[in-house]
Amino acid sequence: MKQGAIFDMDGLMFDTEAMYQAGWNELAAEMGLTLPQQFVIEVSGSSGELLKSVVRTYFHTDDPVALYQRVVGTVEEKLKKEVPVKPGLFELLDWLSAQNLKLAVASSSYPEVIQNNLRVSGAEKYFSAVVSGSRVGKGKPAPDIFLYAAEQLGLDPRNCYVFEDSNNGVMAGLAAGCRTVMIPDYVPPKEEVRNSDAVILSSLQEALQEIKAGRL
Repeated sequence: MKQGAIFDMDGLMFDTEAMYQAGWNELAAEMGLTLPQQFVIEVSGSSGELLKSVVRTYFHTDDPVALYQRVVGTVEEKLKKEVPVKPGLFELLDWLSAQNLKLAVASSSYPEVIQNNLRVSGAEKYFSAVVSGSRVGKGKPAPDIFLYAAEQLGLDPRNCYVFEDSNNGVMAGLAAGCRTVMIPDYVPPKEEVRNSDAVILSSLQEALQEIKAGRL
């Protein structure tokens, strides 16, 4: 078993991806656009320059950051009241904490969004490090965010689990040298992920079972 675990947030810990996708679709409708399923696949788990490129391509805009901030603002207002938690999250966090693993969140979201979601959901107490993609040079699928999170935990990335729901996040975890577990949300694993060293599971409950059994 590893010494630490790094969690992505949206789509993995919290059932918020649907809220973001609804926000993107509402914005697209305002602009007279219809977003294809490929947008969901490309935008999920993206950040930094990759996120800007995706939004620029599908929204035909020269200011993708402004559009992203509009969507985030809409979702943020809803999340101030309630953050839907994925089944099995607290059971997994409780067990990992009982084994003295150091825990971190590494999310592409803005710092204030991460802190809000952790506080409102009641998950804040489990994590000794919280890293936003805005704090690192390159976004996922680059490994920067997971390397930085492991550093904040004082651990070698090879001694850390990464739990992710997106293909970009999985590739980032693998590139960082972490034991990477994918629990898909909206987007199924790409062929390169299926053929990689990533472990693909159906739920957080299954992840806990696999760790307890010594298979992770």
